[in-house]
Amino acid sequence: MSPLEPFGARLRRAMDTRGPLCVGIDPHSSLLAAWGLNDDVAGLETFTRTVVDALAGTVAVFKPQSAFFERFGSRGIAVLERAVADLRDAGALVVMDAKRGDIGSTMAAYAETYLRKDSPLFSDALTVSPYLGYGSLKPAVDLARESGAGLFVLALTSNPEGAEVQRAVREDGRTIGATMLAHLAEENAGETPLGSFGAVVGATLGDLSSYDLDINGPLLAPGIGAQGATPADLPGVFGAAVRNVVPNVSRGVLRHGPDAVALREAAVRYADEVRAATDA
Repeated sequence: MSPLEPFGARLRRAMDTRGPLCVGIDPHSSLLAAWGLNDDVAGLETFTRTVVDALAGTVAVFKPQSAFFERFGSRGIAVLERAVADLRDAGALVVMDAKRGDIGSTMAAYAETYLRKDSPLFSDALTVSPYLGYGSLKPAVDLARESGAGLFVLALTSNPEGAEVQRAVREDGRTIGATMLAHLAEENAGETPLGSFGAVVGATLGDLSSYDLDINGPLLAPGIGAQGATPADLPGVFGAAVRNVVPNVSRGVLRHGPDAVALREAAVRYADEVRAATDA
């Protein structure tokens, strides 16, 4: 089975044509209730199908949060498998938000779950945790390259607890977060128009000018909408790297459901606001 065109190239084209937006698919119990759905597999499926049907043909990137499907066991995973397939069939890219991180053969098995092209859960990219050491991600890096997929590595996350690890200073004077960014810059060296190995960097973190975000790869930026950041904040956070930001909005779009028209209007509005802020 031949590899896909590299994820970075496909992502650049998708954001340029469909708009720079990633919509999270996070069917947590309170959101299901707000849509008038039961917190069960039937509610999960109705929610997911509504989002896919409304947005798959117009939004560039989707980020399903695996945990909200896993909690329903195999039937929940079946809903996720169908969603991933349908999103990709509609021309959207899928970033599986599973934050996997382990060593050796276990990391390789996680990689095969999400990054092997014939897997039922094959996704265009996967979020991963490097905090068993960046080198522990090698099986995922290798398989991503082989299949044309990508990774988003947790580097500077928006949760307050992340700082105790990510902002800790190494003996060489660099923080752990900066070290992860440097590793990713090495992975992406020489790639055009964009490397396939990105970082997760929170849009709520304020001025990050002390960090080199120019990794020649995408920067997945959660925090817009319900967490308090706005598209207008992006240039101040990401500086010259802002064009490579993949801004993620979840509740800010999903709260407009289950009305399909309202979901589409919210997604278009966010994409337009991001474009206006990052093209200025």
